[in-house]
Formats: sequence, structure tokens, C-alpha cells
Amino acid sequence: MQKETTVSKAIFERGTSRRNFIKGVGGAAFGTGLASLVEPAQAATETTDLCFLSATKLAQLIAAKEVSSQEVVTACLTQIAKVNPAINAVVTLCGERVLDEARRADKELQEGTSRGPWHGVPMTIKDSLDTAGVKSTAGTEGRRDFVPKDDATVVARLRKSGAILLGKTNTPELTMDYRTDNLLFGSTKNPYNTAKTPGGSSGGAAAIVAAGGSPFDIGSDTGGSIRVPSGFCGVAGIKPTSGRVPRTGHIIGFAVGYGEPLTQLGPIARHVEDLFPLLKTIAGPDEYDPAVVDMPLLDPKAVDVARLRIAYHSDNGVMTAEEDVKKAVEKAATAMQDTGSTVAHDCPKALERVLSIFREDITSDGGEYVKSILERVGTTNWSPFLEYIKDLKPLPGDDFNRFLRHWQELRSDVHRFLTRYDVILCPVTAYASLPVDYPLDKMLAGFTYTYAYNLTGWPAAVVRAGTSSDGVPIGVQVVARPWREDVCLAVASQLERVLGGWQKPSL
Repeated sequence: MQKETTVSKAIFERGTSRRNFIKGVGGAAFGTGLASLVEPAQAATETTDLCFLSATKLAQLIAAKEVSSQEVVTACLTQIAKVNPAINAVVTLCGERVLDEARRADKELQEGTSRGPWHGVPMTIKDSLDTAGVKSTAGTEGRRDFVPKDDATVVARLRKSGAILLGKTNTPELTMDYRTDNLLFGSTKNPYNTAKTPGGSSGGAAAIVAAGGSPFDIGSDTGGSIRVPSGFCGVAGIKPTSGRVPRTGHIIGFAVGYGEPLTQLGPIARHVEDLFPLLKTIAGPDEYDPAVVDMPLLDPKAVDVARLRIAYHSDNGVMTAEEDVKKAVEKAATAMQDTGSTVAHDCPKALERVLSIFREDITSDGGEYVKSILERVGTTNWSPFLEYIKDLKPLPGDDFNRFLRHWQELRSDVHRFLTRYDVILCPVTAYASLPVDYPLDKMLAGFTYTYAYNLTGWPAAVVRAGTSSDGVPIGVQVVARPWREDVCLAVASQLERVLGGWQKPSL
């Protein structure tokens, strides 16, 4: 580990250069700044071993004092400098506290103290979540310089357990797009093909995790915003059951009335093995989010996948998946059948109603909730994709009641489907990949595969199962009954073992 120590000193003991770099500026600029402090040969070698390990493995190595937290943090910062100019995933760094916290973590271990399971492990956090003392913009101009006093609940829990915040990852304005682009920081690119989108809204999170700049991130998901980027970037992610994780400190929060169940927070990591322990860290009631339920989080290792009944499909009645996606789903279904699972080609007929119900869900208030956030934070110049709310009208009372009835009927119909199965295996999106500038209005039907399980509130995990013809990863979605994240993760873990999971990008 001599090289990591040497590079650490080269980067972080140069006085003014160090301070200028870690002030935390957006886009490629700070990445170039760090890269200029590291010899190219050192940077290439430095990140090879540490940057692509799982968060779980890093925690074990740090706890055993086989590597230091400073070495791991330095490796991640070096990797961010290397890849961020091309993908624009990390938009703010945390300042001098990053290395200060790593040094403190190492000192505590030397003294026999550990803060918890993530002691000394670095992380990034989606920019829609508040981070105390670190700029948190949510991609909107009214929060360009907003620095919260408090961490979001999930961030506070991770930091209390020993994790070290490297910086913030890009998100579309207020998290409301399936690409990752905003007026403050610009567009994030897919690390496997920079002409392609990493998805959204947790696109910065998935892109930097895939590229080795961070072991894990926490994303948010209202219509697929953890699962879509995880699928497009070939990493693992899970949207937990509605009511599992507090949303306190997230820009959308939980005070959204009838639409409250849609948005959930969950982890994104390169390896499935990280998702359960991360979920254990962030789950459970806090003092603020009234929807969170104190439900046991079951261990995926206790699930016998050979006994599972699995339904799979690549046509949900709204949009048939592209051929590359269809093949990935079929490959995953075959892999599960080979383990002994009972596998059948089947799909809930109710899913054909998802698009119309989801459209009404996010627009039935006439865009007033979104407008109220923009007004509260002082944003007057909106991203183009938010223009749709300007002319929206609230649904009349009769239509609103009809929409609520249809939503509940959908939930009931799909719930009955899962009396015959334990798992639904399906696409993340109908698309294998999309260009960075693909029009949002043309995307919507293809994202109904994720919308469905925001509407039901069920847990859904994503793991890589293939590669598109243009070199971008293809994920599959693993859905289970409410509170059965253990089943989702057991299947995702099996698919990762058989199909290979995350693969290092050539970027």
C-alpha cells in the first residue's frame, strides 16, 4: 500500500493547491484540479485495487487495519479526478473535512474504537439529500448556494455508523427527469458510453459508483430513479418498500399528500452484497417521517431461492421491451430456473393501466406541489423539462376520485397476482439505452416497468444481466411482496453470481 500513502501525501500535503482543489466546485473543473496534483502513472495504478472493491470488503479491510481509511478515501478522490471530467457525475466535494475524517477514523481504530459497520468507508450522496455543512442544491437555482445545518436522516445514520462523505452527485432539477441534467451543473454521462444517459434521477450516483469513484451512494426513487440509473450503469440498487426508509431531508420530502407513497430512498452500490447492510443502516422510523413503519428487515441469506415461484415478462401491455432487453430478462429467468426456482412466463394484466394512472398521480394537483417547492427555494429559472407544470390544471373532484379508485384497484389486482408467485422478474425499462438528449415525452411509456412498483409501494431491486449492442449495461428488475426486500436481494445476488453483475467500464 506504499503507493496509496505516497499519492495521499502528494495530493493532500501541498498547502494552497490542496485548499483550492477541495473547495468544491461543480462539473469537470475540480476533477481536472485534482488530476493535476497526481502523476498520471500514479493515478492509474493507485485506484486499481481499492476503488472497485465492495463497500463491505473495504469496511472489512479498514477494520482489520490492512488498509487505512486515508488510503481508501485518497483512492476514491483520485478516481473521481480521473473519470469525472468525462461523465460529470460528482458536482460538489466536501472540503478539507474528508481527509480530516479519514485521519480521525484511522486514529480511532488505532485506539480500539469503531463507530460502526461503515467505519472509515467513503460514500457519495445524491444532491437532492441535505448534507450538513456541504452544499445541497437539488439541481435548482434557488438552492445554488444552500448549505444545510443538518444531515438528512439517511446521511446522519450512515455518518454515525462511520461512513465518510466525499461529495454530492448530480441530479435533474428536483429529481424530476429520467436523464440527469440541470441548469447548475449540466448533463451527466454514462461511463460505458458517454453519448448515452446514465438515467435519472440518481444518474450521478450510479455513474460515479459504476466508474469506481465511490463505493456507494443513496438515491431516491419516485418513478424509477434508483432502478433506472442502476440498470443503465450496470450497478446494483434497491427501491425498498414504501414506509421502510425515512425521507426526512430530501427535497421532495414526505409531505406530498396522496402522492406520498411514491418516493423512497435506497442504496446504490456496485455489488449486491452491500445493499442489505446499507439498508439496515438507513431503515426504520425517525422522529419526523410519519409514514415509516417499524417492520423487521429480513436477511436475504435465509431465503431458499430454489423454492421461489417466479413470473417473468418483457411486455407489460404498455410497451414491449427492445430485443436486447428481452434477451437479458430471458437469460435471467433461465438462470433462476437452473437454480431450481419454478419459472413461468406471466404478467399482471393490470400493468397495462400503469401509464395513465401514473400520469394522473404526478399531475392531478396541477403541478402545485412542484411549484410550491420552486417558490419556497426561490427558483425563477426552471429547467426546460419542468415547463410542463406551467399550464397544468388540477383534476376536478369527480375525476380525482376516479383516479384514486383506479390506483387502488391496480394495487389490489397486482397484489392478487403475487398470491401465485413470490417474484416478478422484468425489464427495468423497455430501452436498452438512450441518448443523453432523448426527449422526455418520448421516454414515458418505456418507464412503466418501474412506475408500476412505485404505485404499489413494493420493493424492487436491480442487477446487471447483459450488455446492449452499443456497449451499455442492461439491468433486470426483481420485484417481491411488501416488506420482502430479502427475497428481492436473494434473487439479485443469485443473478449476480451467475451472470457476472457489475463490470468495470473502460472509461
